Amino acid sequence: MPVIDVDRVPVAWREAGQGEVVLFLHGLGLTRTSWDLQLGDLSDRWRCVAWDMPGYGKSSSVEPLTFAAIVDAIAGLLDVLEVQRAHVCGLSLGGQQALHFALAHPDRVASLILADTSAAFGGDGTDPDAWLKARLAPLEAGLTPADFAQDVLCSVAGPEFGGDSLAAAVASFSRITSAGLRAACECLTTHDVRGRLKEITMPTLVIVGELDEETPLAYSRLLADRILGAELVVIDGAGHLSPCEAPVEFNATVRRFLVDAGTVRP
Repeated sequence: MPVIDVDRVPVAWREAGQGEVVLFLHGLGLTRTSWDLQLGDLSDRWRCVAWDMPGYGKSSSVEPLTFAAIVDAIAGLLDVLEVQRAHVCGLSLGGQQALHFALAHPDRVASLILADTSAAFGGDGTDPDAWLKARLAPLEAGLTPADFAQDVLCSVAGPEFGGDSLAAAVASFSRITSAGLRAACECLTTHDVRGRLKEITMPTLVIVGELDEETPLAYSRLLADRILGAELVVIDGAGHLSPCEAPVEFNATVRRFLVDAGTVRP
């Protein structure tokens, strides 16, 4: 299906296909183009929509950037799309955003797909100030996201990630502005929904790369254990960027789940 870019204000997106909407929320170091392998495959049965989060790509910034503001932006996008309910799929920071949206607007989430993400920042004891200082150091040194995109992506992905897939991810990362990345990093450290996971009742799929060290398997197990009826799938050989690193396995898992969770039949 053809991919259409819609550079609207305040939220820009790209989409392909028709049918029930699957909304894709990218991670901290990616933008809407990182979901192209999902749009290309899954748009045969669903209307696949991948946004640029506020302050990223072509979307307007929000000050201050908070999870509440991001939730409002997601709801606003669904309104523009004239969609009451969507399947929501988020990677890493996007998975955190999906959790906040599902808790704030459960009536608007048909199902939830959480990839390589967590219920809270710093589940392994990471100090938020130290983490922020390390993440923002390249920006403080005058570099742009494009300058360090490949190094960051290779540091979180599995050892087999490379070639065209890595190049596409680097290009996606390079669309992030310095201000947008700074705001997103600061927002990310405030994430914590551990005490509310039992409120999530829609069908939920948790996916994690076997080699993910950023949000390791224990984080996904916590999500799957505390969300009633959630399914956990581990993708062999993948790191933190499972949709980009293992698109065939990722898409097949999502397709099966969406068929079960929605009205579409194989």
